[in-house]
Amino acid sequence: MASSAALSHSILSPLNSNSSNRTPESVSSFNRVSLPRISRSPLLSTQFKTSFIANCASTDDTSKVETPIELRYPAFPTVIDINQIREILPHRFPFLLVDRVIEYNPGVSAVGIKNVTINDNFFPGHFPDRPIMPGVLMVEAMAQVGGLVMLTPEVGGSRDSFFFAGIDKVRFRKPVIAGDTLVMRMTLTKLQKRFGIAKMEGKAYVGGEVVCEGEFLMAMGNSE
Repeated sequence: MASSAALSHSILSPLNSNSSNRTPESVSSFNRVSLPRISRSPLLSTQFKTSFIANCASTDDTSKVETPIELRYPAFPTVIDINQIREILPHRFPFLLVDRVIEYNPGVSAVGIKNVTINDNFFPGHFPDRPIMPGVLMVEAMAQVGGLVMLTPEVGGSRDSFFFAGIDKVRFRKPVIAGDTLVMRMTLTKLQKRFGIAKMEGKAYVGGEVVCEGEFLMAMGNSE
């Protein structure tokens, strides 16, 4: 019986061998390093479930199929189509260099696009081995977008043509090649209706990068 009692005492007190030398501090230290209790709090249980579900969901997201590139980008809107452009501008092939207007504020600004294709008539000569859109034609295309701003009743009244009076601070930043979409914004900055003189600022972009910019001075006049 004595041996059984001693065995039971040693099991219940694992530090019994030096129990006579233990201090209250050592006892409290032993209690602090005891195995943690498993919380049965419903809040912690809910947090664990939420975290587990979120981890599983993030794993499933990586397996989703990516949207094909042909479905990823929306088309430019059409505010003024090519038929309406032909009714406003006097230009015709091969010098009509605006295919569509995608934003239009009469008498204020316009944004037009020119789809640059290898079938454009200037590419065989500029250049045969490296098709680059001539800078002067970029300026001409921008001026035509400016004409769409000016040739409206709110700005030009009954006048139906315009001419270059001057260009300034024109810079070509990058070449424009076949396959690019030239996006041109022209903004009216000053207008003298009495003399039919307009000053405009223009920028042309390809893929969000400026390829050409400058200041345009144009004169309104009758078609005769």
